[in-house]
Amino acid sequence: MVVSQLSGLEQLTYMVEGKVPAPTMGVTMGMQPVEVTEGYVKFSAKANDSHLNPMGGVHGGYACTLLDSVTGCAVHSILAPGESYGTIDLNVKMMRPVPKDTQLFAEGRVINISKSLGVSEGKLVDAQGKLYAHATCTCKIIRAAG
Repeated sequence: MVVSQLSGLEQLTYMVEGKVPAPTMGVTMGMQPVEVTEGYVKFSAKANDSHLNPMGGVHGGYACTLLDSVTGCAVHSILAPGESYGTIDLNVKMMRPVPKDTQLFAEGRVINISKSLGVSEGKLVDAQGKLYAHATCTCKIIRAAG
C-alpha cells in the first residue's frame, strides 16, 4: 500500500485500524486517533509528566497541539489522494487547566470547505463532556495537480 495514493479519509481510517503507523507526534503527545468519518475526527489523549510547565501543571501548548491535530485532521479527512493541507491560523480558548493522567478526547469537525481553504473547529473534553479548550482553525488546501 502506498499511503500517498490514499484519500485523507483512507489514511486516517488505516491509522485508527493500526494498518499504518500514527505520526510520531502522537507518541510525543500521548494521543491516538479513535474515530474518523468524513469531516470528523476524534483522538484520545492523556497528559503525563513530560507535558508539564515550570509550575507543575500541564503546559497550555498541550491543548493547543491536540486541537491543531484534530482540526487539521478533520480537514485532511475530506482530501482526495495527492492533496494536502497546512494550518494557516489556530485560535484556541482555554476554559480550564488540562489535568494530568486523565483520559481526554479531542474532537475536530469541518465547518466549511472551499477550493483552497478548510475551516474547522475542535474541542477538548473529558469522558463526562467537560470542556477544557475550544479552537477554530483555517487550513490552506493544496489540491492535486490535474
